[in-house]
Amino acid sequence: MPVGLPEFVENPENRCPVVLLLDTSSSMSGQPIQELCRGVGVFKEDVLRDTKASLSVEVAIVSFGPVELIQDFVTVDQLTPPKLEADGYTPMGEAVEYAIDLLDGRKEVYKTNGIQYYRPWIFLITDGAPTDVWQNAAQRIREGEAEGKFAFFAVAVEGADLATLKQLVPLERPPVLLNGLDFQSLFVWLSASMKRVSSGKVGEVLALPPVGWGQITT
Repeated sequence: MPVGLPEFVENPENRCPVVLLLDTSSSMSGQPIQELCRGVGVFKEDVLRDTKASLSVEVAIVSFGPVELIQDFVTVDQLTPPKLEADGYTPMGEAVEYAIDLLDGRKEVYKTNGIQYYRPWIFLITDGAPTDVWQNAAQRIREGEAEGKFAFFAVAVEGADLATLKQLVPLERPPVLLNGLDFQSLFVWLSASMKRVSSGKVGEVLALPPVGWGQITT
């Protein structure tokens, strides 16, 4: 199939899409949101050190409180780390469903343009509890995981509702409780993971780096 869009003509590499699903509700105000913004910047810098990953990794950023598309999918070199502001509630269920729909749309673009892609990641970071109905989102996460449509990760910042998060995420991948506000180590790990994925074959199952930035909850 001929490759169409200029971005894919210029860069026909396999894509490695990741949605950063970031809680920007009022409880994240102050140092947490500042460290989160810094972490996204570290992620960009670190991925750019790897030529293959910098051509493959595509990032979209969705904030919630309210749900907003901060950055549609771009390769990492085109990413401008956002200046996030904390405000509002925590519509986590709506945000998850928005992210899944966003990914589905991006996959269609890949297919139309003859671009192969690695299993996408959705990466949720939250310090609170959902303020909306989240059960349908949980169902979609489990179905998507079971069908290999994406991998869903949840990171709990101190204060997060772990009991609800555990019901939201897949059983085999429980939430990880972040050590303090160590977002920089978290995003270096995410970058290292993306480098591993983008250097492998599409469909290949890879071991991820050890989680040194948080505690896996049980």
